[in-house]
Amino acid sequence: MTVKAYGAHAKDKDLEPVQIERRGLKPTDVHIDILYCGVCHSDIHTARSEWGPAKYPVVPGHEIIGRVTAVGNEVTLHKEGDLVGVGCMVDSCRTCHSCQDDLEQYCETGATFTYNSHDPHTGGHTYGGYSESVVVDEAFVLSIPESLDTAKVAPLLCAGITTWSPLKHWNVKKGDKVGVIGLGGLGHMGIKFAHALGAHTVMITRSPDKAGDAEALGADEVLISTDAKQMKEHANSFDFLLNTVPVDHDVNPYLGLMKRDTTMAMVGAIEPLSKVHGGALISKRKNIAGSMIGGIKETQEMLDFCGEHQVLPDVEMIDIQEVNKAWERVVDADVKYRFVIDMASLKK
Repeated sequence: MTVKAYGAHAKDKDLEPVQIERRGLKPTDVHIDILYCGVCHSDIHTARSEWGPAKYPVVPGHEIIGRVTAVGNEVTLHKEGDLVGVGCMVDSCRTCHSCQDDLEQYCETGATFTYNSHDPHTGGHTYGGYSESVVVDEAFVLSIPESLDTAKVAPLLCAGITTWSPLKHWNVKKGDKVGVIGLGGLGHMGIKFAHALGAHTVMITRSPDKAGDAEALGADEVLISTDAKQMKEHANSFDFLLNTVPVDHDVNPYLGLMKRDTTMAMVGAIEPLSKVHGGALISKRKNIAGSMIGGIKETQEMLDFCGEHQVLPDVEMIDIQEVNKAWERVVDADVKYRFVIDMASLKK
């Protein structure tokens, strides 16, 4: 099946209209007409070969919202007309320890990601949601609560689950003091989730001018990390830190904020970090850990929580024809806080 899409043909080329092939419907497949697709910084890193050589053309997009238009004859989880989503993965081995534990993102033979992964069905590579439609195995299709504003849901499938998963894994709960480091696409979701879970939520930032935004998102306090007096006042007081900073930075100042036996989870910086002072970890048995998106079961739990509590990202809607400009704005951190593409614009 040939469908319209937007893709990049080289690391130094803009996205442009392309046509791609979607596989025919297999017995457990779901065909989805795409309504909205979020823009993630990962889209840019991949298309520009910043995380290693990409497979071209790159058709990005792993925050996909749409309606089911057809299902294979063995599908039981979804039906025509359902509002559904597809996140960062479209398959995994399903047999390794991680997959058996509903942690497909850590598949020990490698998950099949929504774009730029080897596609075992076609022999080529996968194409993402900057397109008219997609065909995905039902096991990797998520149910979207109809109670949510459909146009705003898409970023939950990457930015949302990336911050939800560590908060749940490290058992953030009512009464905990949680710090969210960095206010961007990930950080703003971290604040919303920590607040909704009942934690005393502190936005930790270098920028005093972000205080108003952080409080509007649900932060109970704002801690300016460059203010030595404030940092001292908060020393040894946090139950959990969610570090969303996307680049290398000095993590040592944040270690002093943590209680004994607590964790700072890194979700943003996919690159070598600056030197970590071992003494800060050893002296109070503190931990630095990492976390990557979430499994399908956990992502569905997050979506259901969002439906119940009306947790949604702050988004700016664009047409697909504006995507190259939007990418430059993402690089310049000029968006509050995620772009979503209205895929109806692909028909223009």
